[in-house]
Amino acid sequence: MAIDPRSPELLRQQAETLRAEAEAIRRQAEQDRDALEEQRRQAEVSRSESERCRQHAEDVRELRDQRREALETPRQERERLRQDSETARAAGEDARVAADTARHATMDAMQATAETLQVMLEHMKVVEEMRRALREILATSKLDAN
Repeated sequence: MAIDPRSPELLRQQAETLRAEAEAIRRQAEQDRDALEEQRRQAEVSRSESERCRQHAEDVRELRDQRREALETPRQERERLRQDSETARAAGEDARVAADTARHATMDAMQATAETLQVMLEHMKVVEEMRRALREILATSKLDAN
């Protein structure tokens, strides 16, 4: 078997080539690792930003709920006042009807009183006529007795 003198040189060149390829692969792996690390950092930043946005949205929801509750209280108060005013209006209407009924009853009572007074006046006239008649009878009787 003959040994080729270029063989060790060829092996050395092949080893150098392999070493260079290995170094290139190692550098590429390092770059890939750095890129992955950068992607991981960016993903972490994105996750943190997403969490911050989620927290912000939750805070906004909470503020919106508080505002809704704060607006609900005056709305309920207005509704209660509306119901109270409706009750007062109905009571006022009932009072007006009662006052109107009382006015009619008063007018009827006044009319009845007027009629009663008229009847009493007629009775008094009758009584006065009776007195006059009695006086005349008495006066006539006294004259006849003399």
